Amino acid sequence: MIFYELKISYTRQTGEDNPKAVKETYLVEGLTAADVEERLLGEIQKYISGEWETKSCKQVQFYDLIPNPEGDQWYKARVEMITIEDNGKEKRKAVTIYVQAGNITEANKSLHQAVSNLDCEVISITRSPILEVFRAV
Repeated sequence: MIFYELKISYTRQTGEDNPKAVKETYLVEGLTAADVEERLLGEIQKYISGEWETKSCKQVQFYDLIPNPEGDQWYKARVEMITIEDNGKEKRKAVTIYVQAGNITEANKSLHQAVSNLDCEVISITRSPILEVFRAV
């Protein structure tokens, strides 16, 4: 499967308050851009009142997702994977790993636990704009 990062804008019904225009980013797994756009709309339809618009939809590649149901934020980690080639030279390849956690300290801890058996070096961990990840069923 392929993952797409979708940025959408729409009007969210916020209870008793007036509707609010919002822009949000989601990571959705699917076969095509049209497929993931339709799927995302189905997932968030109950929060939308009025018009919505897809601002961007692009394929994203990453090494792994580390979900945590107790986490409410996604963090984007850059990790250098280290391998030794046949000629004995060290080769480094930077990859992205998304980590769900309650804060950056928890994200760092989860990331280090997940990669503890790999030969790698964590370069950075930053808060991601992704609100939610929808995996293929």
